[in-house]
Amino acid sequence: MSAWQGKSRGNKFGYQLFVWILKTFGVLPSYFILRIVAFYFFLFSTKANKNTFYLYRHRLGYGWLKSITKIYTNAFLLGQSIIDKVVLMSDIKNNFTFNFDGEANLREIVALQKGGILLSAHIGTWDIAGHLLKRLNTVINIVIFDGEQAQIKNYMDKITGKKSIKIIVIKNDLSHIYAISDAFKNNELLCMHADRFLEGNKTISTKFLGKEAKFPIGPFVLASTFKVPVSYVFAVKENKLHYHLFASKIKNYDGQIKDIVIKNMLTDYAAEMEIKVKKYPAQWFNYFNFWA
Repeated sequence: MSAWQGKSRGNKFGYQLFVWILKTFGVLPSYFILRIVAFYFFLFSTKANKNTFYLYRHRLGYGWLKSITKIYTNAFLLGQSIIDKVVLMSDIKNNFTFNFDGEANLREIVALQKGGILLSAHIGTWDIAGHLLKRLNTVINIVIFDGEQAQIKNYMDKITGKKSIKIIVIKNDLSHIYAISDAFKNNELLCMHADRFLEGNKTISTKFLGKEAKFPIGPFVLASTFKVPVSYVFAVKENKLHYHLFASKIKNYDGQIKDIVIKNMLTDYAAEMEIKVKKYPAQWFNYFNFWA
């Protein structure tokens, strides 16, 4: 079973195809054509599907047939998320609607004037969450791995014609730490995923969906080092044209011992993530052996 190599599923050609379909046929017709593309991934993405099947069959306890069906639904929703991202970030006319559950929590973080960390996972569509967070009237920084989807990112910047968020790239020389520190000093928000890590990086373990799983320790170390408030944020799709963004009540771990902060924060994060995976199982775009 594969480990994550620092790149998300998909490639530049796949994004180009979705953009062409969107521009040629529109949103809803694109979803119909997307079913063919999703079926291709369903048939031929054997490694990813094996790991996804394990999630549904062995961690969520679904029957064999339901697990197989969920694999296809997962691929279909991943394609929708790409199409939706292009529509929203390009300001193409659309009929999308949104719920922003917990906006007051994020505004509370901004009002504290300390900066803050928004921890998320590859659940739902984080790019759309970032788009919605612009309404907070503060700078949003997205932290990514060096080289993660570099070609895709450049292509999407060209398509959307703008950069609505700042990117901080994690590099081996640790220069990203200075960028993160500056962001907090300027009362900016830092958005990170905490459900993937590169092989060889430091991890921390906790029980997730009934079995011990590894999480990257970096995001939790940041919160304990900079002593900034934290919220757990997810944006999921609830029907064809409706998204729901969740932001938890803020957690302030200041004043606690570093090791205790890391442990408590991981426990809180895993609990929030487990709730979302159980409620929206087809929208965890993981594809890796999370319980290796």
